[in-house]
Amino acid sequence: MWRTLLTEQVGETTIVTLNRPQQRNALSLALMEELIACLGEIGGEPRTRAIILAASGKVFCSGHDLSEMTGRGVAEYREIFDVCTQLMTTIQSVPQPVIARVQGVATAAGCQLVATCDLAVAAETASFATPGVKIGLFCTTPMVALTRAVGRKRAMEMLLTGRMIDAATAASWGLVNRVVPPDKLDEEAHALAGKVASASRFTVSLGKQAFYAQIDLDQAKAYAYAKEVMTMNSLAEDAQEGISAFLGKRAPCWKGC
Repeated sequence: MWRTLLTEQVGETTIVTLNRPQQRNALSLALMEELIACLGEIGGEPRTRAIILAASGKVFCSGHDLSEMTGRGVAEYREIFDVCTQLMTTIQSVPQPVIARVQGVATAAGCQLVATCDLAVAAETASFATPGVKIGLFCTTPMVALTRAVGRKRAMEMLLTGRMIDAATAASWGLVNRVVPPDKLDEEAHALAGKVASASRFTVSLGKQAFYAQIDLDQAKAYAYAKEVMTMNSLAEDAQEGISAFLGKRAPCWKGC
């Protein structure tokens, strides 16, 4: 069905794999458009509780396809970055948590992809960089996600120097959640997806939406928003079931969809 992607359903987890290994899984316009459409379809699939974003080959994602970045007009460049922004927004707006499974290098918009995902698991062999400054194209759109993941000073260091950081550094800076040996990467990604899938789909979706809505508000506005969401969440069938199950020392039976 997809020309640049592979998809696989494993229990309640859908695995979406970038499948342009010969092009280092570069984010061509076609790949980004397919990934937006694919995530949109999965987002409406009730049986999927978590999404793993993986990549074939040795490289996770090398960023934008530079073969599409020369000799274009302003409208064409704007389209590329509009679609890229739409992709990043889609990742954070689908109801299921998206987990990046990073087996290798993630650079420029590929690093942005990792920073944008809700969670990320990396192999010890993975590495990350925003090296656009080295070719005269500052990683301005990757900067948005990167800054929100690792903070100002660390993001500026990556952006201004273009230097590669290893997986352990990425974990200590908050770009990824955890680092594991390469042969444990699938196991760890699926374990994390399983933990997500064990919770109420309704509650996870609500929480993900609320997280991104409040993250850039000042504290007073964030609390004002959060308390309203939590009030409405308290009325939900799954919240009442979860509380009753906890008090009754039994496993909950989720109803939300």
